[in-house]
Amino acid sequence: MFIKKFGDLIVSIFYLILGVVMIVLARALPKSKVMEIGPDFMPIVVGILILVLATILLVQSIGKLRKGGVLSEEEEKDHSDYRRVLESLVLATIYVNVLKPVGFLISTFVYLCLQIYVLAPNDKRTTKDIIKFVVISLIFTVVVYVLFRYGFKIILPTGIIKL
Repeated sequence: MFIKKFGDLIVSIFYLILGVVMIVLARALPKSKVMEIGPDFMPIVVGILILVLATILLVQSIGKLRKGGVLSEEEEKDHSDYRRVLESLVLATIYVNVLKPVGFLISTFVYLCLQIYVLAPNDKRTTKDIIKFVVISLIFTVVVYVLFRYGFKIILPTGIIKL
């Protein structure tokens, strides 16, 4: 009961602290002498994103507590899906281990296709939806690669594809 009532509040405070620590530690990284964007750029961006999302969660959880913390019948049911969580962890572990030898383009594309499929509701796993997953994964992978390679001038692992 305690976790259901105060879980979001505790998580939001944890992530607020994590976001601040991440930004502070990122600012301590040495500045790049080669590029305009240093190694502190992405951790600061991620830290700011964490702060924004944690603040939204904090406001929502405080609002829920002010209403008495009453859970609706829909929220009362446990929608935990541990199998999907485990599959996501396995996919992320495999992705991290094959990223360098296989390369960013192939490993990210395959990982995103599989991860979207795992997280999709069972009724959204039709052939039409799978084609959408593949298209989204392809577009996202190419956009991120181009952004990092040509925008940030950061070379991602090429692996078996030499670009």
